[in-house]
Amino acid sequence: MRLDPGDIAPDFTLPDADERPVDLMTYRGERVVLYFYPAALTPGCTTQACDFRDNLKLFDDSGLAVVGISPDQPAKLREFRDAHDLTFPLLSDPGRHVLEAYGAWGEKMLYGKTVTGVIRSTIVIDPHGKVEHAFYNVKATGHVAKLLRDLRLAA
Repeated sequence: MRLDPGDIAPDFTLPDADERPVDLMTYRGERVVLYFYPAALTPGCTTQACDFRDNLKLFDDSGLAVVGISPDQPAKLREFRDAHDLTFPLLSDPGRHVLEAYGAWGEKMLYGKTVTGVIRSTIVIDPHGKVEHAFYNVKATGHVAKLLRDLRLAA
């Protein structure tokens, strides 16, 4: 089930790349960009993560925390983080509970075939824990630039 603006963002606790628990509630009072991606260390996901990294100051200066979530195990997230100098949290959801709760897991088209997997998505959560924006089926390349425009953080 997909989320819509105004919905309450489902709370969660997931391990980060260093296996420390991260709870969405720790971000209460700030805006958060949760982005869901299929797999660390793949070309598209690397492009997207590096775009977030390269624009992190714009997000930070606008009071937006960035958090990436994938079904990868923490060890793979550590490798991804370290290989690309990613300075925002990467969270592990191998059970796909958070992916499912946010509508980022399900059927999608891949190379002309219907498959079940991660639906590349970005959810912006307001300081009160409500969905501000929900973007589904986003492209890895160019998504961060479009997000910055949609949030009026860049021209």
